[in-house]
Amino acid sequence: MIFISGQRMFAFVGAILNYFMTLEPIIGLEIHIQMKAKSKMFCSCSNESDEAAPNTNICPICLGHPGTLPQANEQAVELGVMMALALNCLIKKKSVWARKNYFYPDLSKGYQISQFEEPLAENGHLTVEVKEKKYRIGITRLHLEEDAAKNFHAPDQTLVDYNRAGTPLMEIVTEPDFRSPEEAKIFLQELRLLARYLGVSDADMEKGHLRCDANISLRPAGEDKLYPKTEIKNLNSFKAVARALEYEVKRQTDEWQKGTPVNFQSTRGWDENQLKTVEQRKKEGAADYRYFPEPDLPEIILSAAEVEQIKAALPELPQAKKQRFITEYGLKLQDAQVLIEDKAVADYFEEVMMEMRTWSETLEETEGTSEEIWARHKAGLTKLVSGWLLSELFKLMNQAGQPIEEVKITPENFAEFVTLVYQRKVNSSAAQVLLKEMYASGGDPSHIMEEKDLSQIGDAGALTSVIERIIKDNPEQVRQYLGGKEPLLKFFIGLAMKATKGKGDPEKLAEIFREKIHNPG
Repeated sequence: MIFISGQRMFAFVGAILNYFMTLEPIIGLEIHIQMKAKSKMFCSCSNESDEAAPNTNICPICLGHPGTLPQANEQAVELGVMMALALNCLIKKKSVWARKNYFYPDLSKGYQISQFEEPLAENGHLTVEVKEKKYRIGITRLHLEEDAAKNFHAPDQTLVDYNRAGTPLMEIVTEPDFRSPEEAKIFLQELRLLARYLGVSDADMEKGHLRCDANISLRPAGEDKLYPKTEIKNLNSFKAVARALEYEVKRQTDEWQKGTPVNFQSTRGWDENQLKTVEQRKKEGAADYRYFPEPDLPEIILSAAEVEQIKAALPELPQAKKQRFITEYGLKLQDAQVLIEDKAVADYFEEVMMEMRTWSETLEETEGTSEEIWARHKAGLTKLVSGWLLSELFKLMNQAGQPIEEVKITPENFAEFVTLVYQRKVNSSAAQVLLKEMYASGGDPSHIMEEKDLSQIGDAGALTSVIERIIKDNPEQVRQYLGGKEPLLKFFIGLAMKATKGKGDPEKLAEIFREKIHNPG
């Protein structure tokens, strides 16, 4: 007989219960976005430092030399307000600069100018859609600060480039509202899209324009209690954010199942090579940074009129544009989503559609008002525009490694091209050749079609002799077709397309083949 002490039995039962316990992740994000202001946050140095030689884009102010006085960048404050409004935040009438004190080689002053107790904006939210389900993510705060310099570590030395020191940043802190790594990843992608639409930042994670730290803890499902969180750093891509959080969910689940859940706040780094997080240190608290009001900078005061003026100048935001594309043009949800993911692509599509409306009035059937003509043709033209843009034009762009801004095909010429397809003046295979020629030269589609002899043969008289010869040369296939083997119609059309060098109208060919086979006289 085996005797187990009460204490060991309690631990054993607890471990069993923990193993079968349902746990939920509690995730929050801290995001830094580098703003596209012309100059740095507190001095007149250029904010374009990515391509500059190391330590050439600096001055005594951004290096923190004694006796220098910073001055807040008005454009950076405006960009921060724009982003805060897009995130449905409450803009504070008064916000205050603060010194965040810590020592590191990339911080020559020994402190960072940031905001602490009174940030620029608070209490916002952003709704994201994950697998057709919407999640409202709370925004705790958005505040402004300056960036530190950039360290380059080698085995025997660390080099520091101060070009980035003083770059204007906004920090966005979310509520712990994410319940899966995928939600966090999609939120970040939506945030990047917002920043690009607003012109606030390029928000390129690979270049460090958008940086993210993720905080995660687990708790038994149904509990409201928050457990000590683990902060994950070194996340430089959306994929890294998702992978690191997935790893932490597994690691922390294992700790819970062993009966030893994480009971202290810590900071871990993401190791992309090993695909794991590595403990770095215990997490600092606000007291460790000895925050106090920045004595050299006045508080930011924003009137209601100033905020309203900035709000009035906001562009149409991505989700509003997506919904309008669906409502106004009848686009499928998936197509609308792809179009709005790049503002330049969305703008190009809209310009093409404006041109399409003009081209619709040149169609053979032009009876009625402009509104009536557009109403009759809008659905068919929209389907062709989105189809050719998202498939064939995107394919050419990907092959050339070019963004839409560098494409030589103007919206007007693309609209004319679609009109030619819509009018069946060029068939699908010839249209692909035509589009490639347009992509290479930027030429007019009608001129290229004539020069390359790509126009479609749709005249019944021109096609009849070809069709009659094919019927005569293939009696066995004709007999099988008449016996009910309908797919042979494609065989006949293929022969006719070859005979017309790909210029025959497939629909017209099918129509004439049926007529001639069933009524040979």
